[in-house]
Amino acid sequence: MTTARDLLIVSMDVPAADRPVEQGDLSLALAGAELLDLAAAEALGVDDDDRIVPGPPCDLTDGPLAAAAAALVRHEPYESVEDWLWRRGRGLRAVYLATLEAEGRVVRRRHRFHPLSTGRTAVVDSPDRQRAAERWASGEPVLAALAAAVRIQDAAADELARLTSDTVVTVLAAVDEAVTELAGERQRRTIEDAAFDNIWRGQ
Repeated sequence: MTTARDLLIVSMDVPAADRPVEQGDLSLALAGAELLDLAAAEALGVDDDDRIVPGPPCDLTDGPLAAAAAALVRHEPYESVEDWLWRRGRGLRAVYLATLEAEGRVVRRRHRFHPLSTGRTAVVDSPDRQRAAERWASGEPVLAALAAAVRIQDAAADELARLTSDTVVTVLAAVDEAVTELAGERQRRTIEDAAFDNIWRGQ
């Protein structure tokens, strides 16, 4: 299992306190999770300018993570963490969801009265789900910080204090900033749409 897979499973298993997890927010966090797993595998590093420096190729058995490694920019100037999040994160939730569904770890439950509906997705009981749940219950700081970024839970100071790697701190800060930026963009569009509706009502 990878951090990205764990995060997706947690996002489906743990209800958000006040609202559902936004798909765009989760996609950004999944892209950040990939960076952290690749860094742990020594497939990349992050320099002082927050740019992703690829390492030597490594054997990755997880499909999406291997695709992430293949997508790294391998020439200077290297890609910034922020740019990676926006580029790699586009539609990434759907990629991971489709992967888990193809592997039988996620199923779509159709409504009995609406057989043609796509239904909602649910996580199947499996060792992967159990491992994600155990990691979540333990308060593992990386998973907890990513969950806080997408508002599954509030950030816990004691958990964040356990983060000592500069790369981890840099990536998590970039995820949080990107999610905040995306939330601001959604709010701006909502305000613009409301103003447009008001103009038409006034005709």
